[in-house]
Amino acid sequence: MGVLALITALGGLVALLAGAYGLRRTRAITESGVVAEALVKEVQPGADRPLLQFETEDGRVVEVVSPVPPTRKWPLQAGDHVRLAYDGQDPTETVLLGRERRAADRAFVVAGAALIVLGAVLAAVAG
Repeated sequence: MGVLALITALGGLVALLAGAYGLRRTRAITESGVVAEALVKEVQPGADRPLLQFETEDGRVVEVVSPVPPTRKWPLQAGDHVRLAYDGQDPTETVLLGRERRAADRAFVVAGAALIVLGAVLAAVAG
């Protein structure tokens, strides 16, 4: 049972770190990123999310896959315009303003913490 406890705790640690990184990255881009208006383009064949096209401060046109999952209550429609923030060093790192995925990242943190606790309980029971 010790191996199961270790695997559970390690899985929890990975989930917790992924959620914390996502929250940190979203906050950093939202607070210090460059704001732009993007055009929502058609969903490409075989994809489940539309492309977002925007112009960077230095005039480059960038297309990125929407970070908003298609299951959200307000799906993006082709032709819509949305505000986003992007990392000035890497314009492919974007956050749609008002549609951040903080809830999913927080869920990863909570689930990860719960798995770490469960792993510790399993280790205590096994030991």
